[in-house]
Amino acid sequence: MHVVIMGCGRVGAGLALALERLGHEVAVIDRDLQAFRRLGVNFHGEQVVGVGFDRKVLREAGIERAGAFAAVSSGDNSNIISARVSRETFGVQRVVARIYDAKRAAVYERLGIPTVATVPWTTDRFLRMLLPEGVATAWRDPSGTVAVVQLPLHEDWAGRSVRNLEAATGARVAFIVRFGSGVLPDARSLLQADDHVYAAVASGTVTDVTTAAIAPPPQE
Repeated sequence: MHVVIMGCGRVGAGLALALERLGHEVAVIDRDLQAFRRLGVNFHGEQVVGVGFDRKVLREAGIERAGAFAAVSSGDNSNIISARVSRETFGVQRVVARIYDAKRAAVYERLGIPTVATVPWTTDRFLRMLLPEGVATAWRDPSGTVAVVQLPLHEDWAGRSVRNLEAATGARVAFIVRFGSGVLPDARSLLQADDHVYAAVASGTVTDVTTAAIAPPPQE
């Protein structure tokens, strides 16, 4: 696949090198010629000097045959404009933009442009490393309002219903991984031993939810 990357900072260069190692054809755009030094002498892709939302520059980078486009420059506006041009003008289906402003990220997600909101993503990575296994979030929405967590369940929850678990924790069970396969439960579904239960929770309530899940279920 041909991939076009706008921005040759540390993220853009790292992404370009990783994609090339995987066998993809890569073109990198940056307005600063010196930025391409980050790619090193072993990079064999295209290096295009210019602004990433300029149609002429995008065409020079091969956007018309691209299967994917990533906008990872240091500017939110440049990233989102170039992502929209790639999607709407050139019809690239796989488009993603890095956004520093989480509120903006939520807006662009609703417009159909997948984003990586840097602050919530970084926060989540730290949580994964700092918190005990099973407590860190598996996913967080771009605004940081909702998180999906794997609930560390007390063994006595086996045989109880999803409805009971949701009532006790205040969370919404999103899916269950059972014997390696994903399951979409309803409120009447019964939990089984060794289930991996993932639930959607409001940010700021993760500690309360997991505390309730770790405790034995309330008596009926």
